[in-house]
Amino acid sequence: MQLPPEEARRDVAEDAQWSRPECQVWTGMLLLGTGLLYCARISMPICVASMSQDFGWNKKEAGIVLSSFFWGYCLTQVVGGHLGDRIGGEKVILLSASAWGFITTATPLLAHLGGAHLVFMTFSRILMGLLQGVYFPALTSLLSQKVQESERAFTYSTVGTGSQFGMLVTGAMSSLLLDCYGWQSVFYFSGGLTLLWVCYVYRYLLSEKDLILALGILERGLPVSRHTKVPWRQLFRKPSVWAAIVSQLSSACSFFVLLSWLPTFFKETFPHAKGWVFNMVPWLVAIPASLFSGFLSDRLINQGYRAITVRKFMQVMGLGLSSVFALCLGHTSSFVQSVVFASASIGLQTFNHSGISVNIQDLAPTCAGFLFGVANTAGALAGVVGVYLGGYLIETTGSWACMFNLVAIISSLGLCIFLVFGQAQRVDLSPTHEDL
Repeated sequence: MQLPPEEARRDVAEDAQWSRPECQVWTGMLLLGTGLLYCARISMPICVASMSQDFGWNKKEAGIVLSSFFWGYCLTQVVGGHLGDRIGGEKVILLSASAWGFITTATPLLAHLGGAHLVFMTFSRILMGLLQGVYFPALTSLLSQKVQESERAFTYSTVGTGSQFGMLVTGAMSSLLLDCYGWQSVFYFSGGLTLLWVCYVYRYLLSEKDLILALGILERGLPVSRHTKVPWRQLFRKPSVWAAIVSQLSSACSFFVLLSWLPTFFKETFPHAKGWVFNMVPWLVAIPASLFSGFLSDRLINQGYRAITVRKFMQVMGLGLSSVFALCLGHTSSFVQSVVFASASIGLQTFNHSGISVNIQDLAPTCAGFLFGVANTAGALAGVVGVYLGGYLIETTGSWACMFNLVAIISSLGLCIFLVFGQAQRVDLSPTHEDL
């Protein structure tokens, strides 16, 4: 007896999901991969003060280098998510990681190719953005296909702690490497570790046949029949989809601004402070905060709370309360208080993993990579403007408070829209599905 199409698709999806041991192994490796992605990404923000001294950059020029990452980052989000939905997110992640690991390792060489240091560094950051832009959309696609719905928030939050883990490792090691071997060593360290991770995943977790097939598909540009086409009109007619996009834009932009400028803020405001303190403590706090948010989210849903109620509560913490502590950063002259406020703001932002990031999977699990790519493209575009605008405000006003005010405004806008229009009802298949 033949099953109806929707039931058949559901059975295929359940068969494709990871077993518990497979999920544990992949969660650990993806956590490490996310950590290495951020090791490579924040190498420039950590080194930009030292590089500015070597190359004579002012704040505006440093802002161009830092923001140029997002020029490339915004261009490959949708492509990465769509490819993840069609050929498998794990393959997209591995191919992109091998490329960005190589570029990171080669960054010091690019910096010394000629006299146009600003041009070469801007180009390398754009290329880095292009390569890393596919990661999170492909990750969202992978987890929406392979992880059970009742475990997605905790799994995504656990993998998301890789970003804080990467900050922690890079923050700890970069202070030592900068003092002992110069800024070039930071790029060698993060790029080399990424290439080692790629070799391990390729050898032990991926089938060589599947990877070659994926490369062939990309080379020929042929359509893949595994999934149906994306229901563009059906998705973008829903206010809940636009609420998710705007909320993701706000959370990504505010995080990118803090990520790019916090190291410089601490180094200039407290020049005699120990670098490892402000480079490590916020991310050390963020790791348990992210794990707790995922555990709390899944537990509340399993106890009977509506999914959208839980998602909105997580966004109140991730966008609302975190922006309060960001505001406090601009109105204190105490190093200890600044570290506390920065740690609280960064830690609370991890609640977004259990809020908007999982809400996108609630709305459209069959094309979650594509939809997350659209939302993160908006966030990356806002990041280009936000990071540069942050540098411009600091340079023209001479005050860091303006930059932190900018973060609070962006976060508050995204929170308000999500609280009013956010939903957790599926919009990718039939509109008759029950609201979660």
